[in-house]
Amino acid sequence: MFFSLKKLLFFGGIGLMLLGVFGLSFIWSLDHRSADSLSSYCRIDFQSSRTETGSLEGAVLTIWDWRYDSSKLKPEAILYTDGDAWEMKAAVKQEPPGTSKDHPYQNENKLFVELPRASLPAIRKADSVRFRFYYDNGQTIDLPLNAPDLEYWKRQVAE
Repeated sequence: MFFSLKKLLFFGGIGLMLLGVFGLSFIWSLDHRSADSLSSYCRIDFQSSRTETGSLEGAVLTIWDWRYDSSKLKPEAILYTDGDAWEMKAAVKQEPPGTSKDHPYQNENKLFVELPRASLPAIRKADSVRFRFYYDNGQTIDLPLNAPDLEYWKRQVAE
């Protein structure tokens, strides 16, 4: 017999360890990915609301972030408009793997926040807008809006 049981177990064990190391590093890199804008990191939806007369009433932001680890979003966020900080409380929800057709093996994290009314004029005038949110494992996501998203937000909050 070319391979003894001892050699088979040894090489099988080495193969499983290598598979585990590369698999874990792949998953870690997806959960700790880098991006240059908020919409390239996660899915975002920004909508303004108006009164019956058409005047601006408020705006809400929803983000969806999928990750393999079970870290949960903290219910807090900060919006920065040209350096001015707007701290907000958020509603957060996590769905377990298998609930999303597009991400069947990842946890779906959703953050929903109503922007402070005082921040809306600042968004209209802003040259840059950043959004920061947190996970309970200590990870902080702090990313700017890209130019098309910033223009979209400005149109949404225009009077």
